[in-house]
Amino acid sequence: MPDPQQALKRVLLATLPGVAVMCVFYGWGVLINLALAGGCALLMDAGAQRLRGQPGGDLSSLVSATLLALALPPYCPWWLCVAAVASALLLGKHLYGGNRNPFNPAMVGLALMLVAFPQPMTHWPATHGLDLLASLQQVFGLHGDAPDAWAQATALDSLRLNKSLTVDELFTSNPAFGHFGGKGGEWVSLAYLAGGLWLLRERVFSWHAPAGMLGSLFVISLLCWNGSGSDSNGSPLFHLLTGATLLGAFFIVTEPVSGPKSPGARLLFGAGVGLLTYVIRSWGSYPDGVAFAVLLMNLAVPALDRLTATGVKR
Repeated sequence: MPDPQQALKRVLLATLPGVAVMCVFYGWGVLINLALAGGCALLMDAGAQRLRGQPGGDLSSLVSATLLALALPPYCPWWLCVAAVASALLLGKHLYGGNRNPFNPAMVGLALMLVAFPQPMTHWPATHGLDLLASLQQVFGLHGDAPDAWAQATALDSLRLNKSLTVDELFTSNPAFGHFGGKGGEWVSLAYLAGGLWLLRERVFSWHAPAGMLGSLFVISLLCWNGSGSDSNGSPLFHLLTGATLLGAFFIVTEPVSGPKSPGARLLFGAGVGLLTYVIRSWGSYPDGVAFAVLLMNLAVPALDRLTATGVKR
């Protein structure tokens, strides 16, 4: 297993396939998010380290900011991106000394934005995005409303609010849906899968947490799937390829500081995240529950480590 800084560099490299596919579908907004989040992370990390009288930071803040930027809607207002990064790093990381955070910093920032600003957080571009100038104008609020039909509710949100159409009708009539999941999002998810498998091959993390999350999400969605009816919660394939599932499985639940230490605890941690993600998506108030699921399972990490340690001793 590589040293921590080398591991963080590889995590950043592994996001590149997802970034490239997102740029194809959503345009310049993805890169603007990344630039804003990365710049803010470096400044805030340097400022926090200086206040504590410690030399420079590490790459963990940049990794958290990158993952947070990829989870935010492209073309979201600049202040939303800055507020998300500030919440993630100041409340999720540096409040606990910088390297002992009990909660995943990126998910702290994302969850706070979902609670505080639910409307802009659930609207993603419906087209291939805008040109660079129009993108900058959109992000920094330099002109009025976006073009008609430019933004839309996500596939998860559309399915959650659906009351009358069958799933087949949703897929054929709603532009947010693609072949198996959200339009464009299914290809982005496969790109994250490719990056995650490369990280597994490089032994950056073990298979336990990703397998636990994807396995439990598949099982619960299969058990609760009732076909194509209007009250359907979606197929297992839909849940695996939509929203932040694969980003979460390979880049979020594998975060070493806030996650469990033993392999058995990581497996249970991932399984809990997958189960809670489905519960929040299907019966909660938010369309994608990955952030809240991770934070809730972060609370259970000490108990999971003790439970698995007890099991080993026996």
